Amino acid sequence: MSSAAGLVARLREVHLGMLDAVLAGDGLQAVARLAAEAAGAPVAIVVPRLAAAALAPIDDDAALETLRRYVDDRVKDRPASVPPIVSAEVPIASGDEAVGAVLLLEDGAGGAAPEAAEFLHLAAVACLTEVAVEEAREEVEENLRGSFLEDLRNRPELEPREIVRRAERLGCDLSRGVVVLCAELTSDRPRHVVATIAGDYPGALAQHMEGARVYALLPAMGGDDAPEQTLEQARRLASRLGRHGTVGLSSFYTDPAEFARAMQEAELVLDVLRQSDGEISEDIGTGTYRLLFRVLASHPEEVRSFYEDTVAPLVRYDDQYRTDLVGTLEAYLEQNCNMNATASAIYAHRHTVAYRLERVKELTGLDPMLSEDRERLGLGLKAYRIIAPRLPR
Repeated sequence: MSSAAGLVARLREVHLGMLDAVLAGDGLQAVARLAAEAAGAPVAIVVPRLAAAALAPIDDDAALETLRRYVDDRVKDRPASVPPIVSAEVPIASGDEAVGAVLLLEDGAGGAAPEAAEFLHLAAVACLTEVAVEEAREEVEENLRGSFLEDLRNRPELEPREIVRRAERLGCDLSRGVVVLCAELTSDRPRHVVATIAGDYPGALAQHMEGARVYALLPAMGGDDAPEQTLEQARRLASRLGRHGTVGLSSFYTDPAEFARAMQEAELVLDVLRQSDGEISEDIGTGTYRLLFRVLASHPEEVRSFYEDTVAPLVRYDDQYRTDLVGTLEAYLEQNCNMNATASAIYAHRHTVAYRLERVKELTGLDPMLSEDRERLGLGLKAYRIIAPRLPR
């Protein structure tokens, strides 16, 4: 056999070995090992799109991190100096788009084979296959997550055991409870948001759904304090995601039969936060608001009825006559029923405050000066805040 024929046979053998490794699920590490063996020198593979990197046959985390940064800059078309340890490089490209690189490294012995570049090209082709396999797998998983979340939202007849079983297949343990997160993004990075959720909250099931919304199921964590600990971790995650948009969280739910209600609650919280002027964002996770949101998700007519029986006449009066009875009542309650402090807070005369509170009494039948009536009015204001986005305009 001629040397040329021998090289072709060797290239074919290595190529088939690399493809077999990819299709068997052995990943980039196996491809790098086969390329290094054939090239006679260390080989690194970096694919930023998959957030993956491999180095063979040596193990050098510092060198691999340097190569990660270098290839990431190259893929993003940023200026980058070739690291001294790189002796040859072949891009991994899909059409005109670079997705990574295969790098031949100096080994200090000068032992790289003359045809090493050929093996680097084979590795690049195998890596494209790995990218295609991973993206196909990710697409299937995205479809499964999306289908599950849609069913959870729209099929209240789902059996609790089926809900837990389907979530478990997707790597999310809902057997002990869940908090639902719903985010409306203002950034164009839904994949980054989903990846952030998955990275920050172990076991979360997150998916970009219709429009700019991302949903996530945050499974219970901790022991007997699971409700408190899960909500605390969920709030931290929501705070971090705040720079990407508005985030609504549900209460902690333990019964899978109520998980659809949890999703509705998270959507309600999100809608309120999106349309509010920021006044309730600090208090929206407190007990009274949480109770109202849970009731609104399960029995919306009760919250609407309570609103109608308390502050609805004030809202309609303000809309009709361009007054501010609602704002005056809120300020009065916030100032611990101190007339002078209320007047100062709303930049009005004390007598104006007294007149407006008298109008509140006339329109609602509830007296702000009486403790029991004040409680009903205060709860009515909270009910108004959470149903306001759904009131006819």
